[in-house]
Amino acid sequence: MGKSEKILVVEDDPHARQGLADLLGAWGYETEAAGDGNEALQKIAAFNPAVVISDLRMPGVSGMQLLRVLHSSRPSLRFIMLTGQGTIEDAVEATKLGAYNFLEKPVDPKKLQVELRNCFERLESERQLEIAQRRLRDLGVLGSLVGSSPQMQEVMRLIGMVAPSSASVLITGESGTGKELAARTLHELSPRQAKPFVAVNCAAIPESLMESEIFGHEKGSFTGAVDRRIGCFELADGGTLLLDEIGEMPMATQAKLLRVLEDSKVRRLGSRSEISVDVRVLAATNKVPEDAVVQGLLRRDLYFRLNVVNVVMPPLREHLDDLPDLTAALLDNLNRKHGRAVKTIAPEALNAMRKYRWPGNVRELRNVLERALVTCSGDSLGKENLGLDFGKGAVSGSDDGLRLQAGMTVAEAERRLIFETLTFTENNKTRAAEMLAISLKTLHNKLKEYEAEPQG
Repeated sequence: MGKSEKILVVEDDPHARQGLADLLGAWGYETEAAGDGNEALQKIAAFNPAVVISDLRMPGVSGMQLLRVLHSSRPSLRFIMLTGQGTIEDAVEATKLGAYNFLEKPVDPKKLQVELRNCFERLESERQLEIAQRRLRDLGVLGSLVGSSPQMQEVMRLIGMVAPSSASVLITGESGTGKELAARTLHELSPRQAKPFVAVNCAAIPESLMESEIFGHEKGSFTGAVDRRIGCFELADGGTLLLDEIGEMPMATQAKLLRVLEDSKVRRLGSRSEISVDVRVLAATNKVPEDAVVQGLLRRDLYFRLNVVNVVMPPLREHLDDLPDLTAALLDNLNRKHGRAVKTIAPEALNAMRKYRWPGNVRELRNVLERALVTCSGDSLGKENLGLDFGKGAVSGSDDGLRLQAGMTVAEAERRLIFETLTFTENNKTRAAEMLAISLKTLHNKLKEYEAEPQG
């Protein structure tokens, strides 16, 4: 047992405090003691313990208040709460705030010794995992994210730094850059990893069903509500909720979302009661969030509430040095999915891929590789397998595709780009929307506008 295993005892009864400190010292732990929560905060800053054993009820700052204060600022600190008047409600609240365990007084020394041994073993496992993750990040891998370029290393550094906290994160970037993968990595590296990860695409939900999807509803709350429905906040309780394409959420729903974020309570449609939830909320958008605020698509107060930390996913064209690593990782995944054994990609194919602008980003890269893998006959992909004409089209930057003219309006340029992209994707609207970095809903709205335009 090393001297680095530090424990702070917080107990207002001086005899109990000294007795517990002596017992821990006899077991080999380095121990300090505090008589109340205020003194504990000072000792924690100087002593830097790994574990705090605190009485629940104390004059001044109680053990529960101390836990609440340190829950967000020191997420790695482990708490073992002690009480002589324990209740189920206390235990539930302490656990939600991150307490490692909850023991009744007088403390059973054998039980406490086992709890501490398990606690320090878990801390050591987490330290080793953190070291392994740091090594992987240095090699260009973090969770499902791949890339050793400066841009991706910065993304990984920021995710690794904020993942252990409960702070809200706004993930921005073009369609197909990996925003949901970034959100999943944040969840997988957080203390909530064993709890649910729920992702909701706000652009894919009809406006009339948005509130029911997010908050839930009671039976009979509106026409068609034949059963009670549990909303996404309740489904994600204890875990993480990703609200993808937050700029597509109706403003009225955004107002209700803001209240849930502030109160941590959700009310199903048609219900008179509120339900407490413990959810870390992540949001993602392919829009520039400040522009979405100005355009009235995103509430300013909600933007500030979500944008505690901003993770910006770079477009693939800005980190093409990651293409070999990305291709290798994607091929490994696709080989398992399709039962294939395609191991390499020809140098001329990789060189051609470097010259392509990848408007659909990593999602487009994956689609191209999947099509190539299932149609090739050998164990190596050639340029001919990729199914992309790298010498033609607007996406390649040559003059053979989209033609713009001086004096042309922005609206007309947008119209031509949309139809050119639809031609390129053989009218695959989903892929066209990805390549244009807009939602499928926005693409359909644009096409309806063009249909309504006078002809001739």
